[in-house]
Amino acid sequence: MGIMVLCAFRPKPGMDQELLGVVRDHLPVLRGQGLATDRPTLAMRAKDGTVVELFEWKSAEAIREAHQNPEVGKLWARYEACSEMVKMSDVAETDIMFAGYEPIDVNP
Repeated sequence: MGIMVLCAFRPKPGMDQELLGVVRDHLPVLRGQGLATDRPTLAMRAKDGTVVELFEWKSAEAIREAHQNPEVGKLWARYEACSEMVKMSDVAETDIMFAGYEPIDVNP
């Protein structure tokens, strides 16, 4: 059974487009390494520009494997170069019941 993950990335100043590029590459890389399911990813933008992503890992083992995978490491380095990973509780909309976000198309 897969594991759904919700994560948030706040772009560094002027790095919005770079972050979107990494988000678009994220699942193809994970799937290419056999780590994520085929379930479509969902991505959305909070009012402050933070990108929220929802995707499914294949398993807890896949998550552990990702930490040793060089291709995933390269992808995560790209995330670090253009954004700061933040807790969902740091995204203002999480304080709002039925929060709304701007959809981002990341699926081919």
